[in-house]
Amino acid sequence: MSLFSLKNKSILITGSSKGIGKSIAHQSALMGAQVIISSRKIDACKETAKEINDDIGKEVAFPIACNIADDDQLKNLVTETLNTLGGIDTLICNAATNTFMGSMLDMDIEQFDKVMHNNIRSNQLLCNLCLPYMIEKEDGSIIIITSIAAIKGSSLLGAYNISKAADVMIVKNIAAEFGNKNIRANSIAPGLVRTDFAKGLWENPDILKAVLQTNPMKRIGEPDEIAGAAIMLASSAGSYINGQTIVIDGGTTIV
Repeated sequence: MSLFSLKNKSILITGSSKGIGKSIAHQSALMGAQVIISSRKIDACKETAKEINDDIGKEVAFPIACNIADDDQLKNLVTETLNTLGGIDTLICNAATNTFMGSMLDMDIEQFDKVMHNNIRSNQLLCNLCLPYMIEKEDGSIIIITSIAAIKGSSLLGAYNISKAADVMIVKNIAAEFGNKNIRANSIAPGLVRTDFAKGLWENPDILKAVLQTNPMKRIGEPDEIAGAAIMLASSAGSYINGQTIVIDGGTTIV
């Protein structure tokens, strides 16, 4: 069996009806996993699950709606995932919020609080909800999709950067505490990727030009280019990677 096989693996992915999350779900299913498709709107989840199932030729993707800002919905997401898949081998926290782009001086505190709630608190809670099941079987992988925003300052995305830096520390803490239970926790830090979430950046000619000037590959990323790292971390290929952040940015942060 391939080191990258996900056969018989059960994977819960938030924010997976489109963009990076959808790509991870689809590619994971192609590698043999059963996946939960989750986002706020059930119709979008159903559409993505059907697309994946039609491609695979059998039912391997299952839709569950969840607003990550709601604690009860997060608890329901885990319960329904366990009922549907029978377990959670890998949790991938991909859903995130960015309420404001501009100077931190112009961002009101309610907008700041929403970013912190959705990008930090919800991920911490979801990890805490899944960890007991991983501890019980002494096996599991947690992946948080963070961003190169976690390691760079920004004059436009200050609060978002703060939240993504905190996500990096969430996985380090989990890795340190639960590594002895064979639980691995890592983050993936993409650069600018062609998704709806980042459209405000890559559709802005000035921002795109600035990004490409510092990118050795002179292009932005595609969702499938992030999915490969997630598959590695969820599979046996990543069984000794723990507490790390994998940067996938075409070399932007090395220039």
